[in-house]
Amino acid sequence: MIPKIILGSGPHATRRTISYLFGKGRANEHTDPHLVASWNGFAPDPGRSPHRDPKDAMDQLVTQLDQPVKMLGHKAPKDTVWHCPVRAAPEDPILTDAQWADIARRIVAAAGIAPDGDEEACRWVAVRHADDHIHIAATLVRQDGRRPERGYDQRAVQREARRIEVDYGLRRLKPGDGTGAKRPTSKEHFKAKRLGQDAATRDVLRLRVRRALAAAADETEFFALLDATGVTVRLKLGPSGDTLGCNFALPEDTNDKGEPVFYAGSTLAPDLSLPKIRKSLATTNPEPAAAPPGNPWHQATAATERIPRHLTHSDDPTAQGQLVALGAVLDLLPVNAPTAVRGELERAAVAFERATRSRIAADLDSTRVLRRSIQAIWRDRPSDGDGSGFAMLLDTVLTAVAFAAHWHRTHQHAQQEAAAEQALVHLQVAYAQVAEPVLAGLAQRKPGLQMKQRFARYLQQAVPDHVERILNDAAWEALAAVLAEAEAAGHKATTVLDQALGLRPLGDAHSPARALTWRIRRLGERHVPGPQAQAANARSTARRTGAPAHPTATAPPPQRSPTPRR
Repeated sequence: MIPKIILGSGPHATRRTISYLFGKGRANEHTDPHLVASWNGFAPDPGRSPHRDPKDAMDQLVTQLDQPVKMLGHKAPKDTVWHCPVRAAPEDPILTDAQWADIARRIVAAAGIAPDGDEEACRWVAVRHADDHIHIAATLVRQDGRRPERGYDQRAVQREARRIEVDYGLRRLKPGDGTGAKRPTSKEHFKAKRLGQDAATRDVLRLRVRRALAAAADETEFFALLDATGVTVRLKLGPSGDTLGCNFALPEDTNDKGEPVFYAGSTLAPDLSLPKIRKSLATTNPEPAAAPPGNPWHQATAATERIPRHLTHSDDPTAQGQLVALGAVLDLLPVNAPTAVRGELERAAVAFERATRSRIAADLDSTRVLRRSIQAIWRDRPSDGDGSGFAMLLDTVLTAVAFAAHWHRTHQHAQQEAAAEQALVHLQVAYAQVAEPVLAGLAQRKPGLQMKQRFARYLQQAVPDHVERILNDAAWEALAAVLAEAEAAGHKATTVLDQALGLRPLGDAHSPARALTWRIRRLGERHVPGPQAQAANARSTARRTGAPAHPTATAPPPQRSPTPRR
């Protein structure tokens, strides 16, 4: 059983969390979301309130959860939401709602959120939207206005989870695989608090070193980036003068003699020793590091879009290498992100870091294009006009992280799976804020009714299994707009639609309309092929479909690939 604590902040943290828990999930994986327990036993249940509007029930639930926080006004804590997913192992028996309710009460009691018999404790709910897990959400102000005593709550809930496994006859969680980063000690936490740092020095250094590694094209640039971000580096030299290792420090973190406290790279994370740093840099170093001419946003999106296929069809070392590269993408995404979502993306990167390592040795050869394209975005800061470049990249990253969680689940990497799922929560929040305004802007350029009807007929022929969802999706008008713009640029709508469908099946897309919008936007900005190339494309389409090679030929719906549980 795996509990994982996530803290939420901001004026709408409670609503974001509750909306996610009672929503459909990225791949419609949430089924029958409903409460199994709450602080008072009769909290409003948006999932099972047949005689009232679910939105009204959700509003009431959010209001009740937030009431103690609102009473404190500006004195409320920075982090106001405590979110703890609790997942059973795949081979465990399916637990009843009553059993999950008991587990939820034990978890919140162990964490100090709601100790047994404490009627003034924090308000909390436990939501079940799948057979194998629940989510516990609580607000971090007690009903008497005090803060909960939740020191070392992560350790406490892990200890309680071990007892629950015994009591319910569940699979007992095995120790980690030895690839996790070392956690800060209590002494390091207290020191960080005394220095006014948001995180322990060990965690700050890990993030900065990983980001420099993701951005650097070679060792010289790696050390220069660390210096630019305030990291002091001390090299360990051998008798021959060769560099054998490196230690990292923050100038403000000193010992009682006023000297910087250095951390060896391998103690920050197993993949941050100097030999492994050099191995990673070799992915971008041997050949010219610049990405080939083209739109870096499109190149990074195309490379990221290939990750799910690697995770489902390539060998394990190649798949593990893709996860390393995906971690590098997440490390650099916040740098180019809009300010409003930078925090969520940084939290996603920190969470996913654990999902980038396992006992499987990573083969990085297949990651060169992705790493160079994301470096080009970081280095050159390419123009992104209406923000669609960032939005389409983030959409593919979301899907890749969901597949990463699935891959780790099938390999029984419990800690890595939980890390990927935690990253998904943060990415979902960021994506909603980024994509909505871009899609709304595209929708304002929607074509006329006659052209929309023509596009709808194309979709009916090409993807009959998905056409109803697409036409009823709020993103349909944005999709129609990018199809019209592709035609205006000289492309044939049927051809560009066929190409978009060929990039990846729609079966695992949360929103087929959005997926097609981003793909066609990318394809529509490419150079228009000449007559001979168009004829070749038509013949290729005809061979795949068995249809005559004429301008209106369209591809059949692509075969579905297994959808990962997320």
